[in-house]
Amino acid sequence: MTPDFSVTGKTVLITGGTGGIGSEFAKAFLAHGANVIVADMAQPKADMDPRIRYEPLDVTSDEAVDSLAARVETLDVVIHCAGKLARWEEYKPSVFTNILDIHLVGNLRLANAFREHLKKTRGCLINIGSMYSYFGAPQVPAYAAAKTAVVSLTKSLAIAFAEDGIRVNAIAPGWIKTEISRGGRENPAFNDKVVARIPNGEWAEPSDLAGTAIFLASSASSLINGVTIPVDGGYCAM
Repeated sequence: MTPDFSVTGKTVLITGGTGGIGSEFAKAFLAHGANVIVADMAQPKADMDPRIRYEPLDVTSDEAVDSLAARVETLDVVIHCAGKLARWEEYKPSVFTNILDIHLVGNLRLANAFREHLKKTRGCLINIGSMYSYFGAPQVPAYAAAKTAVVSLTKSLAIAFAEDGIRVNAIAPGWIKTEISRGGRENPAFNDKVVARIPNGEWAEPSDLAGTAIFLASSASSLINGVTIPVDGGYCAM
């Protein structure tokens, strides 16, 4: 049998779905025949495809996540793209805690809330790590701590949810041109250091990550579970 890379007919929920990476995932899954729900605190852009369903969501709220789960009838894939960082502010405990709540605890909330949905469809969770899952980040310590923990949480959830036929994996994006990374790209010293380590010498587009997400959502990746895949243009190889 040939591998089945299709996601046609699958229903996909993408948190942070109006942002740079999330919106590109939404477009890609829609183009490949999936039903797409984007959930975000930010309103969708005016040019968002009307076939994409928008749901408001604060991933730091138990009630909001549970309410969304009650409104979604069936689901095959959950992708947690929601996130933020606060350069040099994350040493404040309140800011640190908020960043962890969004990236890490929010991830757990979604996993718990949608476990029964994914059990019924033998679906999957796709978490989002970062290059900071592997390296320290003095300017964003909470973001780096959260993204490092996402790798471990992915492994733990993969083991715990396997009995339900649910796979859990993560993508660790490299240096991507998004609003969240604008500060780094516009800092000449930081930008030069990053670009010097990327073999092809340039930041990637959010759309460059979509193929990996579709692969992980398809049955072609049925034996891949509990792993984090760097999609970084070779940054980690240097």
